[in-house]
Amino acid sequence: MRRQEAAMGMGAGPADDARVRVPVATLWRDPALLRPVDCAAVAPGADISAWVAGLRPDEFLCDAVLTQLLLGERVRVTEVRPDGWVRVVALEQPAGRLDPGGYPGWLPARQLALGGEHPAGNPLVVGALRTDLHDAPDGLPVLAGVVLGTRLTAAGPARRGWLPVHVPGRAQPLWAAPGQLAPVDPAPPPAARVLDVARRLRDTVYLWGGVSPAGIDCSGLVQVVWRRFGVRLPRDADDQAAATRAVPLGTERPGDLYLFARPGRPIHHIGIVSAEPGPGDDRRMLHACYVRRRVLEEPLPADRTATLVGVHRV
Repeated sequence: MRRQEAAMGMGAGPADDARVRVPVATLWRDPALLRPVDCAAVAPGADISAWVAGLRPDEFLCDAVLTQLLLGERVRVTEVRPDGWVRVVALEQPAGRLDPGGYPGWLPARQLALGGEHPAGNPLVVGALRTDLHDAPDGLPVLAGVVLGTRLTAAGPARRGWLPVHVPGRAQPLWAAPGQLAPVDPAPPPAARVLDVARRLRDTVYLWGGVSPAGIDCSGLVQVVWRRFGVRLPRDADDQAAATRAVPLGTERPGDLYLFARPGRPIHHIGIVSAEPGPGDDRRMLHACYVRRRVLEEPLPADRTATLVGVHRV
């Protein structure tokens, strides 16, 4: 408990709310499943890029990793261990099969800051793929690798284009360079704008549970690009299908979602429609491909066409 208090600033217990204080935190099924190669992901600064760079291309993570959470995401602590790990529910990532309140899993306590409420201020979102937050305008970077879709709150007026933002676990605001953040527009974005953001993630490494430009999976890609525009979708492909509207096959538009499932099985893959459908089965999508281990835009191959079960619209 003493290590927990030092990491989170005060004693934490079940039913306490907290927020992620690192750019990207990985939610684990069980700390016992960690290997030496995972050290960078669970370090105080959670260097996800270094972690992914150390993984083998065929690394199989689904037994260990559930999802990832971005800076500022809210969690509810449900269990505290004396070794510095906490079991949490990720309140901003509903998981219908596991917990409708949010994904349950384990995080290092040192990657969290107590206090679940977002401070008052204008909502902002990171529009760059990656950015650093600084100690002052034109100052030193003190929080590196804040990623696309991260939601922040303005802490005051801009200064020479630099924006001050609240950051969990820090008493003083940090500063984002000009052009890195965007206001959250309450109006739904045109789907074509969402597709443009998704295309910026082409060639990103496939990472089971990933939600960042360091590594991403199929439903993480869908979630993050819509999150960039303030639209909250569930984390998993089948839940995303349930949260969106079906449209007839053949009427899809760029920015819609293709859903894939095998007979009698739940949806196992999701991709973003990237072109109007052509004659016959001529369809294109942008997706995080497990087989080719990266985000790519391609015509639907035969195996995808055979398992295509629907089109949905956000």
